[in-house]
Amino acid sequence: MKILLNAHRPRRPVGYLQLKERYALQSLPHHVESFVVQGTRQTRSTPTLTEELYPKTYWPGDGDLNHLEFALKYEGLHLQLLRALLPRIPAGELLAYIDSKPTSAYARRIWYLYEGLSGQRLALPNATQGNYVDLLDSRYYYTGPTVRSPRHRVNVNLLGSLDFSPMVRRTKALKTAGAKQLEGKCRRIIDSIPRELYARALQFLYTKETKSSYAIERETPNQRRAQRFADALREAPQRDYLLKDTLVALQQAIVDPRFANTGWRDSVNEQNYVGRSLSLNEEEVHFVPPRPQDLPELMPAYLDAARSILHSDVSPVIAAAVIAYSFVFLHPFTDGNGRLHRFLIHYVLSFRRFAPDGVVFPISAIMLSRPQDYDASLESFSKPMLPLVDHDLDQLGRMTVLNDTRDLYRHVDCTFLCEKLFEFVEATIEKELPEEIRFLQHYDRARRLMREVVDLPNRHADLFVRLCLQNKGRLSTNKRQLPEYDALKEDEIVGLEAAVAEAFALDAESEKQPRQSSPPAPER
Repeated sequence: MKILLNAHRPRRPVGYLQLKERYALQSLPHHVESFVVQGTRQTRSTPTLTEELYPKTYWPGDGDLNHLEFALKYEGLHLQLLRALLPRIPAGELLAYIDSKPTSAYARRIWYLYEGLSGQRLALPNATQGNYVDLLDSRYYYTGPTVRSPRHRVNVNLLGSLDFSPMVRRTKALKTAGAKQLEGKCRRIIDSIPRELYARALQFLYTKETKSSYAIERETPNQRRAQRFADALREAPQRDYLLKDTLVALQQAIVDPRFANTGWRDSVNEQNYVGRSLSLNEEEVHFVPPRPQDLPELMPAYLDAARSILHSDVSPVIAAAVIAYSFVFLHPFTDGNGRLHRFLIHYVLSFRRFAPDGVVFPISAIMLSRPQDYDASLESFSKPMLPLVDHDLDQLGRMTVLNDTRDLYRHVDCTFLCEKLFEFVEATIEKELPEEIRFLQHYDRARRLMREVVDLPNRHADLFVRLCLQNKGRLSTNKRQLPEYDALKEDEIVGLEAAVAEAFALDAESEKQPRQSSPPAPER
């Protein structure tokens, strides 16, 4: 049902916003909102929204298709709104509009989108005039492989398909990030690792990534599950993880067996959500994923789109962001979705050879150290989406989603997510990787210096280094009572402490946070 708007408002919405208000559509916000005003052309931008003000000469007319043509011309493609809007426009209006503009690029795009999104075929012959036009303008969007639609003479170049396609805009931040050639920097750092340290450094990075990924979820895995996760990271380039069976098997490997799934959540009919308890009777909901009954339709569409993106020409980082974040928003399993989301980042980067073969860099450690930035990336979708979901929670915390939310997850704007992942990748390359390598070099030097004082057993020596780093270079009084160090004399303990301090330059770096990780023991 249309809502009539006051045509004499001094600030009239135009384009998508006009149509959204006119039809009272429940849709995610677009990255741009446009208004016709009594004034001059202006642009006002915030980090999350651009407001475009147009003089009254830009008013396209009152018709739906006038505003839709304006939107496609000036505002890009808002597929989620179009999916809700186009089936509501009478087919006769569309037919007359398209028939009157046989060579119009915008008319043919609208024709293609109407038939593709509504499933209804208009009583029109196939287009025979006009050059093929791109559905997405590659000057403003990252695009996928082109598939021609001869009926409409449209080049369909979405990253995925009309059933599921994330959107990524070519922002200044993404152009700048892409120009930094992070792949080359990553390879140069890896190539600089001393040969005698290389194998241990890689093992250390796998261990670091595994621990950090679980730590983000505030979990400490048992040794078997941690090893399975690390093994999956190593095997990532050799396996196809964009299949239902392999994702299910991986989820079963990395979660407590009691909470493993044999399929998507629809197999157990569970509506999960992300939130926290505020009191005994109050729950704060942060994110609601799709209803379980929607996953059999959404997940195959996601996997098809993800495979297309994996093999596309877009940057490996953009591909990783789009594939991994789309997965976590779908939340297809009862447990383990966050870990699998971060695993998929590594899978895509490994498949696209972003780093040398066999190398995983600890991006989860950066996410763990920058929780506000990581949360902001997730909330860029979850916050605007949450008000659109009607849900009930019973006394046991079981959720029921009351409205049809399936289409909210099909066309997520992943632009900000890609920008954030570039930041995480750059911080990993510029900060985390060099620090991990330096740590191992310092550690090896500490062990050499310690042997000049006392040749401790490996486990005792590893523990000594870790305890000193946790206590500003000293073994605390309580730790000196450990049975591992009963046989040591006072001057030996002092000498061992000095060895650690010298190796790690603790006097010069006393203000830095000491590391808590223990590297693999050096080979004897």
